[in-house]
Amino acid sequence: MAYDLTKRLVIGLASSALFDLEESDKIFREQGETKYREFQREHESVPLNTGVAFPFIKRLLSLNALSPHDPLVEVILLSRNDPDTGLRVMKSIEYYGLSMTRAVFLQGSSPLKYIPAFDIELFLSANNDDVTQAIKEKYPAGKVLKGNIQDDPIDTELRIAFDFDGVIIDDESECIYQSTHNIDDFHMNETIKKNIIHNPGPLSKFIKRLADIQKIEHQCKENDKNYKSILKTAIVTARNAPSHERAINTLRELGIEINEAFFLGGIEKSKVLEIMKPHIFFDDQELHLEKCSKILPSVHIPFGITNQNVEKNEF
Repeated sequence: MAYDLTKRLVIGLASSALFDLEESDKIFREQGETKYREFQREHESVPLNTGVAFPFIKRLLSLNALSPHDPLVEVILLSRNDPDTGLRVMKSIEYYGLSMTRAVFLQGSSPLKYIPAFDIELFLSANNDDVTQAIKEKYPAGKVLKGNIQDDPIDTELRIAFDFDGVIIDDESECIYQSTHNIDDFHMNETIKKNIIHNPGPLSKFIKRLADIQKIEHQCKENDKNYKSILKTAIVTARNAPSHERAINTLRELGIEINEAFFLGGIEKSKVLEIMKPHIFFDDQELHLEKCSKILPSVHIPFGITNQNVEKNEF
């Protein structure tokens, strides 16, 4: 039977995002591939410790309970391991009860070229080179930043927070600010174009899929007043009035429901996020993620002019 993944929210996930691989990676770097292979085989039945993206993935997969016979979410492992050394990862997935059955093992090769084959709408990895190249090839991807993340098992919600420019939409407006560094020029552009929706950004398809799942949850609530929604989304952006109107109009036109929005106008994002406690936060600027990544799962989207400027400054 051929499976059609085009109707599902599909996540491509590197094992480095799902599990803490620091110990095994250190052996590979310092002692070489042979010792690494021996170590993985010896510890094959020892579950890996959970990684930064684990709480997000676990809760995302729980949404499949809304449609058990035709799952809404598919998470596919895309690994640079070979099948032999990757067996420990698969056993760890089974140990933690994650409903992930599809996997790709590539023995050191990049998984990027296989993203279209699986209709992947978000690729997550801790490998900076893979993520940067994915964005350059116009694939939706994010780098999961290191952090000591403590999950609350009693918390059954899934809270996902997004920056707006360079994440949900493209960097058209950001380019105006970067070219003049005048916030008044930015606001003027957004006011003039308040009824012109933004072009899509790297995670536009991902958030649309989330909006579709929210509609299913709304139907569940109509059928059962005691039903409590799992999925909640939020925008946390440096925009403020009057540039908020175009953002809201864009989301409205795209049919994207956002439960909460914070138009901060330069206030430190981590102050809001520390209270919200999202299970993942996406931003296109690593500067905004420095504090966030220490307290919550954070993902850098290396898209657009801001990241191009960073690359130039590094040379």
